[in-house]
Amino acid sequence: MPSAPPEQEVSDFLSAYLETLSMVERLHRLLLDVIKDEFERLGVIDINPVQALLLFNVGDNVVTAGELKSRGYYQGSNVSYNLKKLVDAGYMHHQRCEVDRRAVRVRLTDRGRDIRALVAALFERHARGILSRSVLQPGQIAEINADLRGLEVYWGEQIRYIY
Repeated sequence: MPSAPPEQEVSDFLSAYLETLSMVERLHRLLLDVIKDEFERLGVIDINPVQALLLFNVGDNVVTAGELKSRGYYQGSNVSYNLKKLVDAGYMHHQRCEVDRRAVRVRLTDRGRDIRALVAALFERHARGILSRSVLQPGQIAEINADLRGLEVYWGEQIRYIY
């Protein structure tokens, strides 16, 4: 059985962990602001950044509302609201499932694919800028992703009471 880490090590790690948590939250909010700014520049006013990310993440897939969360396409709590807004605005098409009439499957319309393309172009521009300005190197981004996946697994285990 491993021994408990020294208190100073725990204290130092806790400080860094809290900084990481704060940074992840700030980065997500900043990403939404970046998308909002891009849409304002392009005159896209009938969709918000959260909805645009949902469209980007769905891509060419056909999914149910439940799958939006389970597949990681949508992180918010108000899936139904955003889906209704996207359907009403003509960005998504919805259709009742043949097998389970309670379930609704959604996919992007041509208009939704246009928004997805705008977000994809923005992200590609970011990738090029990050590389050209040496903000991150390919190996660094891979390490960050691996570390964040580790946190995702750990937090998922905490929810399911797996230690």
